[in-house]
Amino acid sequence: MKVTIRGTMHRRPLLELLNRYQHRYPNEQGVIDKIRRLVESRDDCFERSCRPGHLTGSAWILATDRRRILLTHHRKLNRWLQLGGHADGQIHVDQVALREAQEESGLQQFRFVLQNQSLLPLDVDVHTIPERRDLSGKLIEGAHEHHDIRFLLIAESDDPLQVSDESHALRWFTPSEVEALTREESLLRMLYKAQPWMA
Repeated sequence: MKVTIRGTMHRRPLLELLNRYQHRYPNEQGVIDKIRRLVESRDDCFERSCRPGHLTGSAWILATDRRRILLTHHRKLNRWLQLGGHADGQIHVDQVALREAQEESGLQQFRFVLQNQSLLPLDVDVHTIPERRDLSGKLIEGAHEHHDIRFLLIAESDDPLQVSDESHALRWFTPSEVEALTREESLLRMLYKAQPWMA
């Protein structure tokens, strides 16, 4: 059986992105280093089979008026979150975020918000996804980490939202409604980081 080793070339764009992000947010070095260690040590870091964790991409989406944020009520995790998902082999995590924004909202037209005329994540985060079991108690999926790279997107249409199979609901929230909805640190961090681009 032939085994193909992809090497480090496919990981270089993400490592360079993390370097630029660290320059912008030096106080987040701990989480950046954790993601960097995964990327440097695991050739398969973009695959959901990679354990103990793998790369995901997500989108903090502003409405066309830049006054509201789109959140999804996640079916498996049963809470309101930003839209996002697994890289599934896609090495450009910004494209993962865009794909998930389109698939999970039904909207197709978005633009990335640039920082200093450069594509840069709004936020990065490492969090644990709990194990899942079926009704009989049989393990469906073990606990693992998502190394999530988050981008700020602005919707470019006011088309109706379309709830995907992965969600219970989709809804636009004002910043004050997000603050009333959750005390989850990573959501509030994205809310505050995005404020300079909100109307």
